[in-house]
Amino acid sequence: MRKYFGTDGIRRIANTELSPELVYRVAKAGAYVLSKHTDHSPTILIGRDTRISGTLIESAMTAGFLSYGANVKSLGVIPTPAVAYLTKKLKADASVVISASHNTYEFNGVKYFSNQGMKIPDDIEEEIEDVMDSGKLDELTAVNEKIGIAERSEELIDEYVYFFRKHFEEDIEKYNRDDFKVVIDTANGATYQVAEKVFKTLNINHKIINNAPNGININKGCGSTHLDMLKKYVVENGYNLGIAYDGDGDRCLLVDEKGEEIDGDKILAIVSNYMKEKGNLKKDTVVATVMSNLGLAKYAEENSLNFVRTKVGDRYVLEEMLKNGYNIGGEQSGHVIFLDYNPTGDGILTSLMFIRVLLEKNVSATELEKIIKIYPQVLVNAKVASDKKYDFEKDAVIRSEMEALEKEFSGNGRVLIRPSGTEPLVRVMIEGADQEYITQKAKALAELIELRLK
Repeated sequence: MRKYFGTDGIRRIANTELSPELVYRVAKAGAYVLSKHTDHSPTILIGRDTRISGTLIESAMTAGFLSYGANVKSLGVIPTPAVAYLTKKLKADASVVISASHNTYEFNGVKYFSNQGMKIPDDIEEEIEDVMDSGKLDELTAVNEKIGIAERSEELIDEYVYFFRKHFEEDIEKYNRDDFKVVIDTANGATYQVAEKVFKTLNINHKIINNAPNGININKGCGSTHLDMLKKYVVENGYNLGIAYDGDGDRCLLVDEKGEEIDGDKILAIVSNYMKEKGNLKKDTVVATVMSNLGLAKYAEENSLNFVRTKVGDRYVLEEMLKNGYNIGGEQSGHVIFLDYNPTGDGILTSLMFIRVLLEKNVSATELEKIIKIYPQVLVNAKVASDKKYDFEKDAVIRSEMEALEKEFSGNGRVLIRPSGTEPLVRVMIEGADQEYITQKAKALAELIELRLK
């Protein structure tokens, strides 16, 4: 069991649970583990989002790296995927993003990326934790000329802008039209400046909203976690598409011209279908997590595609893609990975992939959405004894009820039960055609689990 790292790096309340002292130790241990096989002074990139605590955490992180003897390039406010891209392009030894993604401003976090621009695997995080608690940190202290050097490198964001120009300018120019316009919600987060640069460079008619960060308004009533404002804006102002990023810019959700949400499952279906038509969908496969909608599996089946499910978490999606040579995968939340471009979810990239399909096919977003039918999905939490939350699979009564429901659905519904990673809860998720019926069944199954595992 990891002590500091969770499913997406370290994420805690800034300056209390995520103290500068803890961050310093994480930096020093991380610099050692991620560069111990190099024969030179390592270079590490640091990027952050717009949270008020960002500069505090960055200062502690920088101090830890420099104390070890690593050199630091500070990228300033920049999306997570831009840091991943620049790490690989600049051949840096590692990088770190200071962000709590879609969480509210009082949280902050630390995510490490390897020299390949990928989130580090669980075993590397465990090794960093071992070094942090081993008493070895004092030995990892650079002295005299070995102390690291830090430099500001905000101008490197232009390399990321050029990345989009290189891959999308020709197609956008070919299919763009005067009456096509989009509105972009940057969540007062890490994309608040670069999104404007990218869309202006590509000459896409656009409007940016929620791009005035003040340190405490990141994700506040806006962005991919709060779509109501964007939905209203799209409909009232006649936009073809609404685009919402999260606080660190690795997720994207969309809104069609009627104000309806286009989630990650729909994006995966629409773009993978386009990729197949172009002959670019490797092994005719789409990767998603166990939480993806049954509709995505049905879409894949109806279009002769392979559909692979992984554990919840974009890192597990990426692992599956790398292991088997697939090039598209993602989550309902809008964290979509296009491995031909970048080894992490990228909100701006996701929106441009969708826009390319929309412009080339010259149809509305609602027309594109017809390719997939989304099934109603209900999630109910069962409160159980913390030491019993993994026992549902062993309980014959619970298992029998699950099997009976699966049999009743006959492939037109799905039951998924999984324990919470952090709380004494078992999550019951049921999908099916009838919202009222599956809600009733989910509640009944949750009550049974609470009774059996109390």
